[in-house]
Amino acid sequence: MSAQGQPAPDTRDQGVRHMIAALDLTTGKLHYRIRDRKRWREFLSFLKTLRRRWPDQKLYLYASWLNWIEVEFAAVRYFTLNGTDHRSHHEQNTAIGDYIRWRNQHSRPKSGFAVNSKIRHPDYPFEAA
Repeated sequence: MSAQGQPAPDTRDQGVRHMIAALDLTTGKLHYRIRDRKRWREFLSFLKTLRRRWPDQKLYLYASWLNWIEVEFAAVRYFTLNGTDHRSHHEQNTAIGDYIRWRNQHSRPKSGFAVNSKIRHPDYPFEAA
């Protein structure tokens, strides 16, 4: 904190961290990795980890703002990052890990997302940007 009670200027030079995550809809559990970089190599490594964990199951790879995982990302941000001033990446990673372990212990299968939404109807006109 500065002398005026405001957060100190951000002078950290360790860079940013990236979270790559997947949501298991059958259990509601979040699986994640935190990396220094977010390139295709890190993403492919994460996908291979998922494949080793579930070798005989089909992995659905789809991204959309309507996905359940976006809700989970918002919760991670709210409960672990908003209003915080983590002193190190390790401290931040610990906070994220603690929260995700807690939420996974309390998770339930995901079903029925936006069931009454018109976008779920097969006749909804799809328009790609």
